[in-house]
Amino acid sequence: MSEKRHFPALYVREFRLFWFAQIVSLSGTWMHSTAQGWLVYSLTKSPLYLGLIAFLSYLPIFFFTLIGGMIADRFNRRNTLLFTQGLSIIPAFVIALLTDIKVIEIWHIGLLAFIFGLINSIDIPVRQSFFTELVGKDEITNAIALNSTIFNLARITGPLLAGFIIQYYGITTCFYINAISFIPVLIVLCLINIPPNYNAQTDRGLKSFKEGWNFVFGNKAIFFALLMIAIFSLFAIPYINLMPVIADGVFKKGVKGLSILMASVGLGSFIGAIIIAFAKDFSRKDLFIPLSAIIFSSSLFIISFSDNFFLTLITMIMSGWGLVTFLALCNGFIQESVSNELRGRVVSFYVFVFLGISPIGNLIIGFCANILGTMEALRLFSSVVLLTTLMFAIIFRRHLENISP
Repeated sequence: MSEKRHFPALYVREFRLFWFAQIVSLSGTWMHSTAQGWLVYSLTKSPLYLGLIAFLSYLPIFFFTLIGGMIADRFNRRNTLLFTQGLSIIPAFVIALLTDIKVIEIWHIGLLAFIFGLINSIDIPVRQSFFTELVGKDEITNAIALNSTIFNLARITGPLLAGFIIQYYGITTCFYINAISFIPVLIVLCLINIPPNYNAQTDRGLKSFKEGWNFVFGNKAIFFALLMIAIFSLFAIPYINLMPVIADGVFKKGVKGLSILMASVGLGSFIGAIIIAFAKDFSRKDLFIPLSAIIFSSSLFIISFSDNFFLTLITMIMSGWGLVTFLALCNGFIQESVSNELRGRVVSFYVFVFLGISPIGNLIIGFCANILGTMEALRLFSSVVLLTTLMFAIIFRRHLENISP
């Protein structure tokens, strides 16, 4: 029956409730992210500090997300999410309070960013593998795509609302709203009815980790897809942290320009996600995965040479489309290829290369932008990424046929 419907995952009550709750939560998260970037830039006027705070945000994911994958396969995922989502309220409220009473310092932001990252190192792999419990394996790609639509819709609405709220109500309001935005997810997690983890693994420690490791390295197409995501995380995705510098330092547009640039990436990402969700399936993954990677890399390369605000907006929309299409298809492709017993651990490898490696990229691009200049550093990294993507397109298609259904 679901094959005849568009957005079939939304016909599942549990996923639908969770999906709507995340719209609120993710909008708050992107408001927080935009406000935090502007706060760091206002305090320091330095791209190095923007990269450093982003580094601290994702550093815990580098160290702990693979452990998060083992937790996802061992413990009840809904209960784990109740814990991590509830815990996320605390750092959001603390940064709001410190900013409100005007004692916020850059080290406060760094510490709270690190705490958020620590929570997310468990929350993200658990939440990603939780989708299968909500919709089943047959609809997992559609569920991932639908989740990506709201994530990227929030990337549009969150920054735009942040720009408006910062200008008229103050930056503190964004942080308070984010703290409150976790509450709908907590309520929904209490309301939905799902069975306990039906394939919880019993192995512990290194043996449990090794099973996930062997699966990833034994499937070459998955391995090279994860390797490409790792390269994006090191040299491409961190460009988003330079947006305050590009908006104000290059185009002289201030916080309004920042919110527009951030929203343009979200718009492209939303378009990509909604296309995937509407289509339900992309059978030609050998074509669409490499193509989307090339579009993202090419767009970033154009952005690095652009001195026209409108051209930058257009290419940032394209970059958002390319990146989210690539990531969503890779995520769905990986989860379709893995058994339920290994899902949490294999998904944690995806989260590790997507988010865990990014702190190194954030630090490198922040340092290079501080030494070479923002646009010069972006040109260097985008050139490396474009050349690597072209090589990946050839290698990935060559190995895809080796994946077992």
